Amino acid sequence: MKLHELSPAPGSRHTRKRVGRGTGSGKGKTAGRGHKGQNSRSGGGVRPGFEGGQNPIFNRLPKRGFTNIHRKEYAVVNVDELNKFAAGTEITPETLKESGIVKNAKSGIKILGTGEITVSLSVKANKFSQTAVAKIEAAGGKTEVI
Repeated sequence: MKLHELSPAPGSRHTRKRVGRGTGSGKGKTAGRGHKGQNSRSGGGVRPGFEGGQNPIFNRLPKRGFTNIHRKEYAVVNVDELNKFAAGTEITPETLKESGIVKNAKSGIKILGTGEITVSLSVKANKFSQTAVAKIEAAGGKTEVI
């Protein structure tokens, strides 16, 4: 195969339809919009969700719940992700960010107990699950809530 033999895959490129360019084109006069009515006019059509004046579905359905403005969202880290650190390391939210385990700390960091931990570490975080504390201490490490 040579450069001059290259061509796009069949069906991947389409020529633009030129509407309203004379009757011979097959899309002249009304340009495929039919006769009269809202959709035939420029700027015509209705907004998304409009149901012809009928009460729309999002108004017919009841409202549910609320958004708690005081909610705290924690970035979660499982204990098996801490195995990549050397034994005896002190792990803080800053070290987790630098290592790339946590991208965005949000309201803080919570350590969860999924997986197994094999190295002894001193871990400082905003929250710990009970299983995470048990596994870290079983591996010979320490936990501290900051």
